[in-house]
Amino acid sequence: MDTLDHQLIALLRQNARESIAALAHKLKVSRGTVTNRLDKLESSGQIVGYTVRLRADVAPKQITAWMSIAVEGNRTREVVGILLGEPGVVGLFDTNGRWDLLAELRADTLNELADILERVRLIKGIGATETSIHLQTYKLP
Repeated sequence: MDTLDHQLIALLRQNARESIAALAHKLKVSRGTVTNRLDKLESSGQIVGYTVRLRADVAPKQITAWMSIAVEGNRTREVVGILLGEPGVVGLFDTNGRWDLLAELRADTLNELADILERVRLIKGIGATETSIHLQTYKLP
């Protein structure tokens, strides 16, 4: 996958029902290029389907985890671009201190979470990670 594929996936994550013409316009490429890229991503198994996102208060129970990420050298933009195309990453935040990025992860099962963690850890440019599973939320009055 190259930068264009990652940008295409990021747009689809925002709105999987976006038209080919609108995607092409946003990516500044032809409709044929978008169609070919989608066909390639689907046939290779990198895109395995399209889904509906629900509001948090109506979404089914999922496992939420927080992954702190240290980026090697000056590769933050490259790593962010790849993470935006990772379906298990539902939020990505730039931070300061020991960690460079904080990723919010969601999975239906622990096995699915393990797969997400493995894919993220294999991204070139990621030096270290630390993951915590979200157990409970406390709300302040």
